[in-house]
Amino acid sequence: MATGTETARAGAGRRALPLLLLLFAGSGFAALIYEMVWYQMLQLAIGSQTVCLAFLLATFMGGLAIGSVGLPKVLARGRWHALKVYATVEAGTGAMALLVLATMPLAVRVFFAASSAGLPGMLMRGLLSGLLLLPPTILMGASLPALTRWIEATPEGVAWWGLLYGGNIAGAVVGCLVAAFWILRLFDMALATYVAAAVNFAVAGAAWLLAQ
Repeated sequence: MATGTETARAGAGRRALPLLLLLFAGSGFAALIYEMVWYQMLQLAIGSQTVCLAFLLATFMGGLAIGSVGLPKVLARGRWHALKVYATVEAGTGAMALLVLATMPLAVRVFFAASSAGLPGMLMRGLLSGLLLLPPTILMGASLPALTRWIEATPEGVAWWGLLYGGNIAGAVVGCLVAAFWILRLFDMALATYVAAAVNFAVAGAAWLLAQ
């Protein structure tokens, strides 16, 4: 039979689930802003929309897959608080996105100076650009496994896993619309990155406080 303390903790956990849904929607919101920004960055680096889109999708999907598969294996080696791991992943995503914003312009100049003309040079620039984007996309892929570890695998918990994923998709749709029709239209890639990073840091701070 559950003790009064365990019952109170379970009730507090259930009350926190709507907040987690909001936080994970913020993760999706920031992720799609980054994708829109990085698409424009890769266009400058590669010079071809088709090749740019191919490398972006390959990097984004590959990074998400690596993060979602790799994080549970890393966490299995020790006892980590799931919400603190999630907060760390979100803060790391924001930090890596700011690093990409700072280093990509320099990398573009180096790519054009060092690579050859034609398709081989274009592919080499795309490969190197994709490697720069891989670390933050891996962290994005690790966010859902980190968060779902906090929710027990009960029928109710599994239903919340689905809700969290749906909230993430909804946040991604809003982020895509905001980036395409407002931030990138009226401002620039730097401001869009700052907005997305601020969302990541806010989500990380809220998750860390919730873990307490």
